[in-house]
Amino acid sequence: MAIKAYVEHVAVRVRDIRWHINFFSEVLGMDVREIDGPTDDPKQYWTMGGMQFIAAPDFKAPPSNDDGWLAHLGIMVDDLEAALQAAEPWGVKTLPQGRNWLQLPDGLAVELIQAAPGTVQQALLVNPRAQ
Repeated sequence: MAIKAYVEHVAVRVRDIRWHINFFSEVLGMDVREIDGPTDDPKQYWTMGGMQFIAAPDFKAPPSNDDGWLAHLGIMVDDLEAALQAAEPWGVKTLPQGRNWLQLPDGLAVELIQAAPGTVQQALLVNPRAQ
């Protein structure tokens, strides 16, 4: 029997956890799934959609993605144009790979990918913790 698997979440250290919580919520619609610590100053924060942010105020990303750090996250979105428009006021940098490639303040690169109609909603209905 062939084993099947998928990534349930990706954990990243960030200097400003509140910025990341707000960006992923307001731009990508990734609402809270779980919080470790007080709501106004969490130690960790998990989103519906697979992100986990770990507060690390002294974190400093390597100067480039070629230094062994996480290369990028590919995020499926139900409306690429709307997500790109929502990201504009956040001051994220567009990367040379294309306008759907964004670099966040802590150096994390995000590739936004247009999903087939209805597939993002279907994926979000999966309850990975159900037994």
